[in-house]
Amino acid sequence: MALDLNNISTAASSQTSQKQVRVQLTTKNEDIALPENAGPILVPTGLRRYALSTLVNNLLGNEKPVPFEFLINGTFLRTSIDEYLTANEISSETTLEIEYIRALIPPLHIASFQHDDWVSSTDVLSATSPAASWTSNPSGISQGQERILSGSYDGLLRVWNMSSQTIAISPSAADGGHTASIKAAKFVSPNQIASAGLDRTVRLWKYSGDEDGFSGTISPQLELYGHKSGINSLAVNAPSNRILSASSDHTVGFWSTKKSNAPAALENLIPSGSAKGSKRRKLNSSVSVPQRGPLTLLTSHTGPVSAAIFDAKDSTVGYSTSWDHSLRTWDLVTASLVDTRITSHSLLSLEHLPELNLLAAGTSARHLTLIDPRASATAVSAMTLRGHTNAVVALARDPHSTYGLISGSHDGTCRIWDVRSTKTDRNGVVGESTYSISRKSLEEEGKADSKRVGGEGIKVFSVCWDKTIGIVSAGEDKRIQINRGEGVLPSTKE
Repeated sequence: MALDLNNISTAASSQTSQKQVRVQLTTKNEDIALPENAGPILVPTGLRRYALSTLVNNLLGNEKPVPFEFLINGTFLRTSIDEYLTANEISSETTLEIEYIRALIPPLHIASFQHDDWVSSTDVLSATSPAASWTSNPSGISQGQERILSGSYDGLLRVWNMSSQTIAISPSAADGGHTASIKAAKFVSPNQIASAGLDRTVRLWKYSGDEDGFSGTISPQLELYGHKSGINSLAVNAPSNRILSASSDHTVGFWSTKKSNAPAALENLIPSGSAKGSKRRKLNSSVSVPQRGPLTLLTSHTGPVSAAIFDAKDSTVGYSTSWDHSLRTWDLVTASLVDTRITSHSLLSLEHLPELNLLAAGTSARHLTLIDPRASATAVSAMTLRGHTNAVVALARDPHSTYGLISGSHDGTCRIWDVRSTKTDRNGVVGESTYSISRKSLEEEGKADSKRVGGEGIKVFSVCWDKTIGIVSAGEDKRIQINRGEGVLPSTKE
């Protein structure tokens, strides 16, 4: 028996004179589910998202309204129900199944950490971060003990506490640190860090932090040599003790984090092999760090490699993107190329959406392209996400949703995407961002309304998204910026 909307006090009740349709409201979230015996509801076809949200709140008896989004056949409803029925040639006599979910709350600015130079890379250590999940006791990182790692153009790594205090800094070049700008940095575990940069090396570091949360140390552990040009990005997989690196020398490096498993490095690639390098080592004889080479260098790209990642579910599979417009799939066991997908633009960043069997790649043409890497895929691009106004150089998955991700761009913004938020135009399926996050540094300079060409001075270089800490981004404004969606993530306040 259908319930009549006239019996429910909603903001849309005045529209009941319009054409009506039966809808079955469903959700996968038990805490906001309607009673099991709730049948189809007769509603005006003129309803849009806001009126439907009001309806669901009334049916649930919520004293404080919760904003909802609505999905029909896996796509967000962005029009009235009537417009949807017409566009999809669906009769109003049908019973329409509509799924509702909590709407994402706009992420608010929480904090900014000031650097002395551009910040190229960020990572997070928390109870919900990958580095913690690879340990035997991920819950050992208690609330308030989370850490943020940054790599900078000044060649230094920094570990920060959540009070914006630097608690550890890596050694300088003279003491065994990077000799040029760092481009990538990752927590391998709560006690180990990997980094790489323009000095062509991948470096592993031992990290230890004092219990007081105000001090710690970063000490050299292993130097990995093999690339002949700067390294643009890193991916780590602690369970397999493996690292992938993407280099401007057109290769993907495959490395072991254990010195006992790594082959010797080629002498001609080690700076200490030259007279100048030997002299530097002698002057700094207290620094003695093991040096190793790659397990293999994967060669096939014809341009600088911008990103390399592990398959999120299978660490024996890797993916890489390049300025040569290609996405390549690698079998890391045999070090062989499995598949190549050629796109129309240079690819600058890469992220895996495993449940959707899609790879998201940021392009030089200001958009994201979603690619199905499986051999059965008939098209190179499954979807295009548009909204940025400059190159898309950083990507991270939404930890709350299998459908979401965030992108960082040289336009000075980060954008949050849900691949279910789409429209179809002459170019195919196009996605639209849910929210855009601007740099707080502009507001503090009193230039919130100014428009910088191409994002000059505020380019975003890195972004990561952690379920505990929130969205961490960094860039040309010499800042780490933290944003958190109120109501999406648990509050840090008791």
